[in-house]
Amino acid sequence: MPPPAPPDLILAYRRLLRAGLRAVQFAKPARMILTAKLRAGFRDPRGVFDVEAVRRTVWFLNSAAGRRGIEHRILKNLCRVEWERRQGATWKVRLRGERVREERGRVLTGCVKRDPNIIQGTEYEHYERTIDMLNKTFRLCLR
Repeated sequence: MPPPAPPDLILAYRRLLRAGLRAVQFAKPARMILTAKLRAGFRDPRGVFDVEAVRRTVWFLNSAAGRRGIEHRILKNLCRVEWERRQGATWKVRLRGERVREERGRVLTGCVKRDPNIIQGTEYEHYERTIDMLNKTFRLCLR
């Protein structure tokens, strides 16, 4: 059984959860994504607890909840990308052109057929680097 969490850790988790739920306005898919990501972040054994980063992230989430500015759009896109990752339907399916449909007896393809192994495993590399740079620049703890 793991040792009990320090009160600072519990308080930080509750603050992030409360601010995050307010920011996503308790909407069902975003709410579930937010709680899952928050749990995963606090259960990560390699994670580092930074009080200042938590404070700034709570400020960021409160700002996203308060008005529909850049913070709101960033949080909305973070939730959307994570939801699409979990669904398994990403932009790469459309890029490869594997979805073939028939309309009125003729076969239509969206794109030219490409080799699926070219981008396999690297689809979200640029996205994750961008989030890491955002976290380093503003000293946040977004995932």
